[in-house]
Amino acid sequence: MREGFVTPPKHVGFKAKKLFDRVGELTDVSIAYIEPHGGAPTEKHTHGHNHLFVVTQGRARIQSGDKTILLEKDQSYLVEGNVPHSVWNDSNETTVMIGITLK
Repeated sequence: MREGFVTPPKHVGFKAKKLFDRVGELTDVSIAYIEPHGGAPTEKHTHGHNHLFVVTQGRARIQSGDKTILLEKDQSYLVEGNVPHSVWNDSNETTVMIGITLK
């Protein structure tokens, strides 16, 4: 059984897990395939918008300020754009990640 997943009432063969609550106004959504040892940018950067990252395969390592966040499959993390950050594949397989840009 997948940790944190539940079957809602009147659902059959259906498992769901809330990844995040309301976090801002959605600007765009992208998908990234990050090869082993890949990531970006090579130096941490900042910008005026936030990113909500959701890992669907593999494991991502997010460097945000002085923090290192490891995201496994089916986990999400909100990166504040004004904090220097970068995102890297932290596995030996391709990591697939959804990136949601928020105001």
